[in-house]
Amino acid sequence: MSAPVVLAFGDSNTHGTLPLSDWATRDRLDHADRWTALLAERTGLHVIAEGHPGRTTVHDDPIEGAHKNGLAALPVALETHRPVDLVIVMLGTNDCKPRFAVGPVDIARSVDRLLGVIATSGAGPDGAAPDVLVVAPVPLIEAGLLAEIFAGGSAKSQALAKHLAEVAAARGAWFLDAGLHAEVSPIDGVHLTAEGHAAIADALAQLVARWQASKESEGRTGC
Repeated sequence: MSAPVVLAFGDSNTHGTLPLSDWATRDRLDHADRWTALLAERTGLHVIAEGHPGRTTVHDDPIEGAHKNGLAALPVALETHRPVDLVIVMLGTNDCKPRFAVGPVDIARSVDRLLGVIATSGAGPDGAAPDVLVVAPVPLIEAGLLAEIFAGGSAKSQALAKHLAEVAAARGAWFLDAGLHAEVSPIDGVHLTAEGHAAIADALAQLVARWQASKESEGRTGC
């Protein structure tokens, strides 16, 4: 039997972008050090990393481009990789930019729109919906190169986990608050270090193990 497929749908902190100290350098963590690869290593699952730097939940970015819209990208990712057993959604950080003029409640509602797409996608095994794990991103701080771009975003991001937890509960999805396990780098206030990626992978591995156990229990019940 092949390993369950996990689709990790996120932004630069799923992509593995390292903290930015200048605009010319866009370094990325080695593949083996990203939380997606570490999660696969810890669980034995097939983890597909769909992390796009600058990705929003539902917004075309007026500066960086319409292709940053997660709502437009999600159906493509689901159809490309189906069947998918579990979708991990970790988005909301880029929505905290003042250019989008939305608060934490609306960001959570935007994530809920993505969960609705997953629920009706038929991208899971046998045409069912994949299971979902919502991850509240690590709260940002306004620091370094990205401070002005994320002006006012720190307070929004700190309030986001509560609302995302409510959205996940209403959808019957799994939930993790990544801010309880990692911190952003003070270099740019947004991106994770290798240590942050490892900490998130550890926390997710424990939760995903519970998800796997629940699926195995469902399978035994149906025998």
